[in-house]
Amino acid sequence: MSYCKAIVNMSEEKKAIHKAYHDKLYGFPIHDDNELFGRLILEINQAGLSWETILKKEAGFRIAYHNYSIEKVAAYTESDRERLLNDAGIIRNRLKVNAAIENAKTILEIKDQYGSFEKWLKINHPKTKEEWVKLFKKTFKFTGGEIVNEFLMSIGYLKGAHDEDCLIHQQILQDKPMWNK
Repeated sequence: MSYCKAIVNMSEEKKAIHKAYHDKLYGFPIHDDNELFGRLILEINQAGLSWETILKKEAGFRIAYHNYSIEKVAAYTESDRERLLNDAGIIRNRLKVNAAIENAKTILEIKDQYGSFEKWLKINHPKTKEEWVKLFKKTFKFTGGEIVNEFLMSIGYLKGAHDEDCLIHQQILQDKPMWNK
């Protein structure tokens, strides 16, 4: 069942949690490197958990990771790691926390070489899902197939975020997602 159809079948309480993400963020292109990094953090942290859990904690992630500032996260010290591992507002998993910090450092290197994380994504586009997964596994920490797939769908690089008959799908087409170029 697609995310679009799943929302229709949710309770009103759950629908309220998912609807804003579905209608305003999921599948829409992101042009800000810090927001791209933030989406990657969220997708990594979702592994093994429900997306609802992540949506409920998104504000906590944003605060804990300094509004997803790549530069600040890349400079985190051991005391920052411990702070994150003790922060009940996020997922307290050492592998996921370490991945966020190491991936921030990698994105800084990408920015030095390509100008931005977004430009790196564009330069590597188009790719099949399998090619993207291989590239992400080679480049980043904690990026398996489902994480990469969801990350790329959520930022408009792979099709599938919305059903074609979903009203939001039409809005996304107007924003010219990468899979439509």
